[in-house]
Amino acid sequence: MSEGFERRRGGGAVATFTGLEADLLRSLASQLVELLRNEVATPATGDDPLEQLLDFSGPTSAPDDPVLARLLPTAYPDDEEAAGEFRRYTEPSLRDSKADAATAVVRTLEEAGLPTEVGDDRLVVDVELDGGDAVTWLRSFTDIRLALATRLGIEDDDEDRWLALPDEDPRAPVFDIYQWVGYLQETLVAALSR
Repeated sequence: MSEGFERRRGGGAVATFTGLEADLLRSLASQLVELLRNEVATPATGDDPLEQLLDFSGPTSAPDDPVLARLLPTAYPDDEEAAGEFRRYTEPSLRDSKADAATAVVRTLEEAGLPTEVGDDRLVVDVELDGGDAVTWLRSFTDIRLALATRLGIEDDDEDRWLALPDEDPRAPVFDIYQWVGYLQETLVAALSR
């Protein structure tokens, strides 16, 4: 298992992943991109000249998917009209920002040598991140962990319940992945803080 991130001389962070670990990160980031890009935006009405110029064609209601609802929360839960208008103007760029961060993780792993198909357990992928790339990875780790926590139903202060899952429970390996991404996130923060 990867030892996580360490501070890089001159700033930033470095990590070494096995091919399987790097492929898992690529898969998680790719699934996040697919989820964020999979919904169709609401078409513009065409009545407002500013709207036509800036293309404020985002959705006006919260996503149905619980993961998307968690990643793209409602800004004004007590005012449906204000929430819809706010979402319409902000959600497309928020989706793009989150998808771009996850895409950057995929691109960095592939530029570091992760092949399209991973079959060799001996493959090693060395990742070097400058400060800006590291922040992008941190944002993506947060989104991946939120997605996994939502799918699993993880709540605050219920870690003991998850740690007590028997190995044969199908949720146990997903929880292990959730914890591993959290570990990577913690080591990346520590590397940047030194």
